[in-house]
This record gives sequence, structure tokens and C-alpha cells, in this order.
Amino acid sequence: MRYKISILLSSFLILCVSFAYGQNQNILEQLEEVAIIDQKVMMPMSDGVRLATDIYRPKTDEPVPIIFSRTPYNFNSYRNGELNTRTMNSALQAVQRGYAYVVQNERGRFFSEGDWDILGTPLTDGYDAFTWMADQEWSNGNIGTLGCSSTAEWQMAVAAMDHPAHAAMVPQGYGAGVGRVGEFYEQGNWYRGGAGQMLFTAWLYSTQHDPMAPKLPRGISQEDLQRLQRFYDMAPTYPRVDWAEGLRHLPIQDIIKNVNGPEGIYEEMITRKPNDPQWYQSGLYHDDMDFGVPSFWFVSWYDVGVSPNLALFNHVRENASDPDIRDNQYLVIAPTLHCSYTRATEETVVGERNVGDATLNYEEMIYDWFDFWMKGEDNNITEELPRVRYYTMGSNEWQTADQWPPANAEMTTFYLNSGGSANTRNGDGALQDEAPDQDQPDSFVYDPMEPVPSYGGNVCCTGNAVQGGAFDQQEMELRDDILVYTSEPLEEGIEVSGFIESKLYLSSDVKDTDVTIKLIDVYPDGTAYNLDETIQRVRYREGYEKEVFMEEGNIYEVNMTPMSTSNYFKEGHRIRIEVSSSNFPRFDRNLNTGGNNYDESEGVTATNNIHHSKEYPSSITLPIIRN
Repeated sequence: MRYKISILLSSFLILCVSFAYGQNQNILEQLEEVAIIDQKVMMPMSDGVRLATDIYRPKTDEPVPIIFSRTPYNFNSYRNGELNTRTMNSALQAVQRGYAYVVQNERGRFFSEGDWDILGTPLTDGYDAFTWMADQEWSNGNIGTLGCSSTAEWQMAVAAMDHPAHAAMVPQGYGAGVGRVGEFYEQGNWYRGGAGQMLFTAWLYSTQHDPMAPKLPRGISQEDLQRLQRFYDMAPTYPRVDWAEGLRHLPIQDIIKNVNGPEGIYEEMITRKPNDPQWYQSGLYHDDMDFGVPSFWFVSWYDVGVSPNLALFNHVRENASDPDIRDNQYLVIAPTLHCSYTRATEETVVGERNVGDATLNYEEMIYDWFDFWMKGEDNNITEELPRVRYYTMGSNEWQTADQWPPANAEMTTFYLNSGGSANTRNGDGALQDEAPDQDQPDSFVYDPMEPVPSYGGNVCCTGNAVQGGAFDQQEMELRDDILVYTSEPLEEGIEVSGFIESKLYLSSDVKDTDVTIKLIDVYPDGTAYNLDETIQRVRYREGYEKEVFMEEGNIYEVNMTPMSTSNYFKEGHRIRIEVSSSNFPRFDRNLNTGGNNYDESEGVTATNNIHHSKEYPSSITLPIIRN
């Protein structure tokens, strides 16, 4: 019987492989019918380094516009000797619409020459690539950049250089390309409020190049590369890591080493402070740079860099030197996880929460955008496209606005109050319209060896350590090291859309600690869905240019990095915030010593107090839109 089952399973697998092979062959055949395919073109940069590039262009004598995707990821057409058509699908779509599709690896990645650094060197390589492509006889001189996450993040810095061929861009989930913008010093999602975001630890494990890894010789011919790509795609195999356990290792600087991962840039980057000069010498976009490209931005409510992404959109609209560039910035905000726009369905579930029909025809909008800017088609997209299209959870609807936040959002402050026992959701923590008269601070013990675990949230790239999205926080809120403040049931529904500001007054018995906050929508049955979260390392409360440590007995004002959302709190729902000192491994643990943190293995326990009174008005301010 087992033998028969084995035969059946084997036959099924063979059928699946055969079907997949047939599908792949079909895509390749379709592409070969309409496109000239030129793979492993070694595009020269100004310093002589050559970057591996695959080009798919329509079979026409007319020059065509180019959609350009630049990535650190492997786009090789063959994996383990079999066709891999993920890139071919994108190329086929572009070619059928009259575009050349060009995909290129960052320097030092796979078949590209040179040494890799995070984001590569976009200020030179991106500009050089535009010049090379614009000079090709098959190019009409207009180039649009497209991609999500690591294929989007390099676009902003090179857009600051305003290359004449860079006609339009569509950056999606682009937070790791944003360095400093306004009050946000995330430095490419490395930090939030001065605390480390641990996503890069897990991401760099499988991305950074070990200096001892084998490389192909410089100057290898295109013919040899095309032959090699069929059986040798330069993609190393990384052993699977249990990051739920791996990220707990101390010191932080040794996490990748502890799992026998590759050596690389992580050990250097982890030592940088939020305003380290190195951040301003890389490929990040900072707010002292100009911006020269019409852009169609895509953001997700449950992505890792929501607030700085939105702040960058506003910054470009307000500060680009060219008024035409300022006027041609458009934004979509979807209720999805990182780079999951097209996964929205008529019953979109993000984490555990069903947010309804969040579908949108992204493909048509993006190509309409490119057609206008790169083909000169008079399709009126800049007149018909809403300046901001955003999805409001709770009411589960797409809405539009002329700016972000919407002009009719009124900043409304709620004050923290309690009788001194806001610990857990069963405590007496409240959100109210006025600051309380007396200060009855809430106290909790933060032990960095037993941090509050991350549960859902605005995350990406942490493997099995954190699952992103909205999850019921009720069980988490039974921890004694979480302070819970909840409003009375709402008498009428309200929409909260925009940046959420919060100010907390803290005293502690340690030199340094963190303060975390989380915004929650509480349903009448008690279900408590998280909307956004943030953190502030207290040593940076006065700015990121200096560290200022606490003294026991003093009370300090801590202004939190703004959160962002669009959520409709229905009648009978309640608004809640959680306050604590850890959210791990979403953020690294503050060991409370006042030391470097990244090179320490032992922490100290902190007793932290949140104060609330007229003198110390701890509060959260929400952008409320009332019906």
C-alpha cells in the first residue's frame, strides 16, 4: 500500500513539474515572439565596473521608452537548470505595452562586478545607467523606474540628481531608501526614534556578501556569462535560521556571527549612531537634497516605514525646487503588508483583521502614469488621478484627498489618566479630554531579558520572528509591564487619518531606557486590533546629534516619533494606547546601562514611571475627521 501511495505521489509531482515547465516555456515563447532578448549585457559604469543587465525590448525599428528595475536580488532566468520566468512575466507585460524592460543587479551582486554595499552606489551607478540606456539607438530617451522595497529604495537618491532621461518613477514600499526627513531619522529603516529596527539583522544575513565568497573574473565575456547562467547563477544557499530565537542573542553585533552567517557590512553598520556621518555618504535620500522626478508613490499601512514615507511625499511636494515636480507627486496608501498591494482581495485580511474589499487596479494606473510621462499620451492621468488615494480601515473604503493628512482632519488631544494602576487592560488607565489635576504616576518594571514580545505590527523581513498586520492584543495586555489607557465607548463614529503625535512624561531609576506606544482599535466585544506603533530611545529625546542621559528623581518630556494610520472607530468602539519600554524583536532591546547597547550582553532592570497631570500632561493627539 505504501508503495502504491509513493508511486501516486511521485506521479503527481512529475505532473506538477511538467505543468510548471510547460507554463514557463509558454511565457518564454510568448516573449520571444514579441521581444528582442539580450541577457547578461555588462553595462559599464564611470569607474569601469560593469553591472549585469538583462534587456527585453519590442521587435520594432522605432525607439521605445524604458522601464528600469535595479535590484540586489537574483533575477537570473535559470534556477537549478530550470527556467525561472518571474522577470520574464514583468518583461512580457512591459514589451506588450510598448516598453523595453531592463533589469540590472547592483554592483557586487550575482554577475555584477565590484563590491556590494547596502543600496550599492546609486548616486553614481544609477546616473551612469540612465546615461547608457538613453544613448542606445533603440531608446527614445525616456526612462521610468519601477519597483518595491529594495528595487525602489535607490530611486529617491538618484532622483535628486535629476538626470534628463529619468522621466518618471513609481517607488513602492521604499522606506529603506529614506534617510533623514524632517523629524524622522530612520536612516533607511535602521532606526526608529533612535532604537534599532531588527529587520536588517535578519535581512543582511541572506543578503550581504562574505568577502571570502568566490567571484567571477573581471572582464568575462557576455557569451560566457550567458552560458554560465544556465547552470551557475551565483546564488548562495543560506541555512534556514529560527530568527525568533536567533534575534535574542547578545551582544547584538554578534547575531549573524552566532548563526554562522556571512561576514559583511552588518558589523560596521550596527555601530553607527542615528546621526553618524556614514549615513550621509551612502545612497539614502535626505531632506537637504533636491528632487527632480514626477512620482507615483505607494505606501502600506502595515509596512515598516509608513510615517517617514508619508513625510517624504509631503517634503517633495513642498520643497522640490521645480514647481512642476512639486505639482506632480501622487500617492496611494493601501491596507496591506510590505509590498503586498496586488494581494488585496474582496476580503482582504491583514493579520487577523478583515478590512474588506481593498482591491485596486494597480497595473493600469502605473502604466497610465508611464504612458503619460514616457510616451506623451494625452490620457489626462494627472487631472483624473487623486492627489492622495487612501484606504480607511474600519469603514473599509477607499477615499481621496488633496493632501496628507486630509485638510479636514482636526488634531484632537486625549490625556492619560489613572489612579496609579494602569498596568494591564484590567487596570484603571483612561484616555480623557482634559489632563488630570493630580499626578498619580503609573509604574512598571522593564527587564530587558524578558521584553514585551512583538505581536503583529508594521514590519517586514524578520523571518519567523514577527508576523505583520493587525492582531488581537488582549492577551498581551495582561502583562504587568504594559500600561493600558482606554477611552470611553464612542458615542459616534470618528475617522482618524493622518500623523498621530504623542508626548509622555517619564522618570526612571536608570540612565537610559526606551518608551514604546501602540495605538489600538477596541471593539465592543473587547477585540483589540493594533494600528501603528513607535518607540523612542530616551537618550535621544533632545535630538539625535547628542546623547543626554537621565538622572534618578527627575521627570523628562519624551516626544515620540509620529505614528500614522487611517481607521474608522465605529460607534461603541474605544480608542486605546499601550505604553511600555520594549517591543521585541520589532525593535532591539535597550539594556538600560547607558552604554553602546550593540556590544553589551548584560542588561539592568529598570523601574519606569509614566506621569500624567496638568504639570506633566502625557497625551496622544489624533487627526480626527468627524462626519
